[in-house]
Amino acid sequence: MHGSYESPLASRYASEKMLYLFSPDMKFRTWRRLWIALAKAERKLGLDITEAQIAELERMKDDINYNDAEKFERDLRHDVMAHIRAYGLQCPSAQPIIHLGATSCYVCDNTDVIIMRDALLHIRQGVADVISALSDFALAHKSLPTLGFTHFQPAQPVTVGKRACLWINDLIMDFYEIEHRLQTLVPLGCKGTTGTQASFLELFSGDYDKVRSLDAEICSEIGFDRSVPVSGQTYSRKMDYYFISVLSGIAQSASKFAHDMRLLAHLKELEEPAEIAQVGSSAMPYKRNPMRSERICSLARYVIADAQNAAMTASTQWLERTLDDSANRRIALPEAALAVDAILRIYANIAKGIVVNHKTVEKHLREELPFMATENILMDAVKRGGDRQALHERIREHAIESGKLIKQQGLPCDLISRISGDDAFGLTEEEILAGLDPERYIGCCAEQVEHFIQTDVRAVLDRVAPSGDVCELKV
Repeated sequence: MHGSYESPLASRYASEKMLYLFSPDMKFRTWRRLWIALAKAERKLGLDITEAQIAELERMKDDINYNDAEKFERDLRHDVMAHIRAYGLQCPSAQPIIHLGATSCYVCDNTDVIIMRDALLHIRQGVADVISALSDFALAHKSLPTLGFTHFQPAQPVTVGKRACLWINDLIMDFYEIEHRLQTLVPLGCKGTTGTQASFLELFSGDYDKVRSLDAEICSEIGFDRSVPVSGQTYSRKMDYYFISVLSGIAQSASKFAHDMRLLAHLKELEEPAEIAQVGSSAMPYKRNPMRSERICSLARYVIADAQNAAMTASTQWLERTLDDSANRRIALPEAALAVDAILRIYANIAKGIVVNHKTVEKHLREELPFMATENILMDAVKRGGDRQALHERIREHAIESGKLIKQQGLPCDLISRISGDDAFGLTEEEILAGLDPERYIGCCAEQVEHFIQTDVRAVLDRVAPSGDVCELKV
């Protein structure tokens, strides 16, 4: 167990559900399901295949003789032929009709599409779960003022809940992109060695209608209403690119959230949930590192880069097919899906337990609020007869000098006392401080949060309800 490499996506990060979807057992059971679908459709359309042969295939479809398949593959150097032989050992009467008229991509490509569909359905649920958790957080903090940032420099206040809605909105965009890909993801069907369906046309004595019906019957059997309209030996590898692009989009959204969490953890405003005995550093026992958010960012980079890999594969397919995609896809497709599955599990775990340090949030906002309030101060002074342009310049000068004291001498902000001591404004310090209520500066944040969750979020969660799963992490 400890003497050979294993993917950390399997041992540390991904869920059992996603691990099974990309497992050999899922693949080879699906191959057998596809061989049964082919035989059923061919029998229905008039080929000499008996019910007894199909029943035999059905009986053994989940009892895969892996040892036989592995032995055949060592000799044949061909995984599909190895499994055809192994299945034939278990189903001697059906052996002659297994894979009749098909090429290897019939089972390989159709299986990949089935797995991608199931993976997207699982990931869609994960996205909905995170949206739900963040929505609860956003509503709970819809009115809590916090310092806004542009360029990571203090800007006008927002609320903690409004900021969470930015994270949610990214995920809603991802959700609908998943929906689109689920609608447009279609299997290869049965197209033959170069996409001409020549072998099936031969089997049906030149009856093209039966060839088309065969394709439709198989698609229906595996849960699709259509197949790709034209193909070479494989479906276009652009479909793999679109699949990984969806995953890349989710990784981008999660990474943005995780970067924000890391910045806010540095400011001590927000924290990830943490176990009682969790260790932040082997050398510095006081540390509370945002390790879950860092893990999201780390995995997200891998997925984002993998989208470029899929693009390169799609762009280098030759004519009706080449095999330089095969080894690459065995890694690229499952690893991207497993990584995003892990990302969403971590994301949900954080979202359900974000710690808000209210006093620190308030402290940082109040430190910068005098600068944010200068527009209101300017308006109040103008109402008392002041010259707007002259007062604007006076505020600018006071703000620069006050900023120097803060940055260069580490002193508290004295902007309010500077302005109240300037006769040009005609305002007392008490009058200015009375206007420094943070809630005066958050605009429509609370109303935006409520409306957004009642409309956009509700539309998503009405389509896919939260699972209620507890997102416990392996490590």
